[in-house]
Amino acid sequence: MSRYTSPTWYKDAVFYQIYVRAFKDGNDDGHGDFKGLLSKLDYLQQLGVDCVWIMPMFPSPLVDDGYDVADYRNIIEDYGTLEDFKAVVDGLHQRGMKVIVDIVVNHTSDQHPWFIESRSSRQSPLRDWYVWSETDQKYRDARIIFLDTLDSNWTFDPISGEYYWHRFYSQQPDLNYDNPEVQQEMLNIIDFWMELGIDGFRVDAVPYLFEREGTNCENLPETHAYVRRMRAHVEAKWPGRILLAEANQWPEDVRAYFGDPGAEEFHMAFHFPIMPRLYLALKQQTRKSIVDIMNRTPSIPPCAQWCVFLRNHDELTLEMVTEEERQYMWEQYAPEPRMRLNLGIRRRLAPLLDNDTRRIRLLNALLFTLPGSPIIYYGDEIGMGDNIWLDDRNGVRTPMQWDFNKHGGFSEADDLYAPAISDEVYGYQRVNVVQQQANPESLWYTVRHMLSVRRNYRAFGRGTFEFALPENEAILGYWRALDPDDESGGEPERFLVLANLTGVEQTSELDLGAYAGIAPVDVLTGHPWSEIGAQPYLFTLPPYGYYWLRLR
Repeated sequence: MSRYTSPTWYKDAVFYQIYVRAFKDGNDDGHGDFKGLLSKLDYLQQLGVDCVWIMPMFPSPLVDDGYDVADYRNIIEDYGTLEDFKAVVDGLHQRGMKVIVDIVVNHTSDQHPWFIESRSSRQSPLRDWYVWSETDQKYRDARIIFLDTLDSNWTFDPISGEYYWHRFYSQQPDLNYDNPEVQQEMLNIIDFWMELGIDGFRVDAVPYLFEREGTNCENLPETHAYVRRMRAHVEAKWPGRILLAEANQWPEDVRAYFGDPGAEEFHMAFHFPIMPRLYLALKQQTRKSIVDIMNRTPSIPPCAQWCVFLRNHDELTLEMVTEEERQYMWEQYAPEPRMRLNLGIRRRLAPLLDNDTRRIRLLNALLFTLPGSPIIYYGDEIGMGDNIWLDDRNGVRTPMQWDFNKHGGFSEADDLYAPAISDEVYGYQRVNVVQQQANPESLWYTVRHMLSVRRNYRAFGRGTFEFALPENEAILGYWRALDPDDESGGEPERFLVLANLTGVEQTSELDLGAYAGIAPVDVLTGHPWSEIGAQPYLFTLPPYGYYWLRLR
């Protein structure tokens, strides 16, 4: 069965995250749009991604860049029309790619007609669609997520004289999932977009759907019950489509969002805690943080899948690290206060790694081989920079850099939604797609090659994971293995991934006696290594070196 027609296609997929406003301007009004995206679908196919994740695209006042929804059944005017969106969906499908979109289920904008009606009167028929209270003293055990801007999860509404509940900005009132009408309406919205042909949703802010006194109002049983209802609805009406959970929690808490056979919840969930530990490992020059979090990660059901990533549209979140690790990460990766935001770091991949292509390539080599389906954030495949002087997280949401022309080929408009990066290191005059596609040694070619190799093997998306740890703690090693089954056929796949987390050459050895007589082959280069014997196998890794070794 092909990787595209399998009901578990998402386990083999490489995802590419697109901020439409930043990707390509098709009508030269300074904003990216779906016509612009349509013109770049061949680029995505050429890079080798399997599924595009489109960030919020519903009409919104953009207080939180579209995560404050004002209409769940339309497209942001700057982005085009429903017909433009449908053309992108069809274009992706014609090229063998899939598409998922963001849906915000926890809250709406305060400009949504539902909330305008809800706040209009305490007797409003939609009053109970949101969470209202005469006091701001309820649910005191719930943490405040946007620490830099809020001091309460309640805001007083002068129109109706009560407080309303919100886990994010005050302009994002939480929906009341204790109301059956709200629950059903969200399923109706899911159907609306599935009918337009999308392949699934990235479901935003999942843990916060319900509130209960005496709890932290996260991961409640009622939330899981509603997620199971969502999943059953999708499976019954839209088989083969997926739900991806954004639940920034510890692995053992996220595990519950997969559900269990017969009581399934999400198909996929982000593995947030592994991401900061990849950066920790590079600074500490030891694998310990990675090993600890992977050992803490519980097994998941056979049809479930993690999503792994290096960066995204938000700050590099440090919620799921210790206080000591958070301070260390801030010192090492965000020495200037402008680089920090909430409990995280608002920087892109290349600047975080001082534009050192060795470390950038190394982290990509880990991203594409760790358990789960990898996500590439637009522009990271060419090493785009950031602009920490823009407000909030806008510094990592700047225009895509296509070529050497005006605004990096993003738009012919004079005024853009945000300035294209033009500094001496990361400016579009130096870093752009055309420049990198002309250089076979570029980061773009490295990423494209890794994706091409990964596509040939199912072990990286579906295989087992087991550490292979040499005595030298500067070296990370692990096995990815897959035995054939009725669905896939083929021969067994055994890979040993080795990575040097330091900037100096490292030597160590592993007991590979079970593979005596086999000569490992690095599938990234095609180069064979020396044959394995009965003695411990000695190897040397160059600075920030990595190998994907196949043992046949």
